[in-house]
Amino acid sequence: MVAQRLALPVAWIGVIVLFGALEPDTFLTSANFETIFGSQAVLVVVTLGLLFPLTAGDYDLSVASTLTLASMVVALLNAQHGWPVGAAIAVALAAAAVVGLVNGALVAVLDVESLVVTLGTGTFVSGVVLWTSDSATIGGVSDSLVNPVIVWELFGIPLAFFYGLVLCAAVWLVFEYAPLGRRLLFVGRGREVARLSGVRVRRVRFGALVASAVFAGVAGVLYAGTLGGADPSSGLDFLLPAYAAAFLGATAIVPGRFNPWGTIVAVYFLVTGVTGLQLVGVESFVQQLFYGGALIVAVVLSRLAREFTRGEPAGG
Repeated sequence: MVAQRLALPVAWIGVIVLFGALEPDTFLTSANFETIFGSQAVLVVVTLGLLFPLTAGDYDLSVASTLTLASMVVALLNAQHGWPVGAAIAVALAAAAVVGLVNGALVAVLDVESLVVTLGTGTFVSGVVLWTSDSATIGGVSDSLVNPVIVWELFGIPLAFFYGLVLCAAVWLVFEYAPLGRRLLFVGRGREVARLSGVRVRRVRFGALVASAVFAGVAGVLYAGTLGGADPSSGLDFLLPAYAAAFLGATAIVPGRFNPWGTIVAVYFLVTGVTGLQLVGVESFVQQLFYGGALIVAVVLSRLAREFTRGEPAGG
């Protein structure tokens, strides 16, 4: 069991050793590792949000669109209309929460399949973003957001990395020690059993989807701070890496369960691999192959880990 918990961190170290041997002058530099750790806060936050519906047995395919919406709201209100950053962020998070409320109502209350609902809402939200932005990139977000996201540093790493760590610790506390974490797990393992045990299944699923959207909104705010603006489509690229990291993270630390520490290790394992491939001169399309392959492998491994922890055969 210990070997299974530590397999992904060990694999991460192995990737570092491999690319360090191949490209020691570029990979094994403080600047490279500062970039690796400082550039993934957006992915970390959106993936942490995914853990809530995934643990409850639902999928949220709208997180990338919600992220893009939040970043665009910040850019439009702050850069184009002169709103204070704080007010723009509040509206962005409220808009993200509305997406979560719609998802929760359709999935948990009306009992529509989460894949269908969130695919539809995500596509709708993407259309709203293109409409409100006139399909244009918006720049000029205030330095009062940009500075605390990517300019200010601690130990040479942008503060955004530490925001992700703080949120990871908060999610871990909820999953490990709060009643909500146990309810999410019960609902994900068996909704009917959870309902008969007194768990309000619909409320848990509803709240999980709202939490996912709010985390995506926070990620969108960080994305606006990272870019100094907003792009109407680039945020959509986070969907596949987020799911790959969530499922891969479920194979480590607490195998068989979606867990925040495994997730954050998975995020940096994946980005380390992509960075190493880029440094050795592999074409950019390999990033998509890497993330897509990682998602397939991660889903299989997380399924096997879940069955192993239950003491059942993988096909049972």
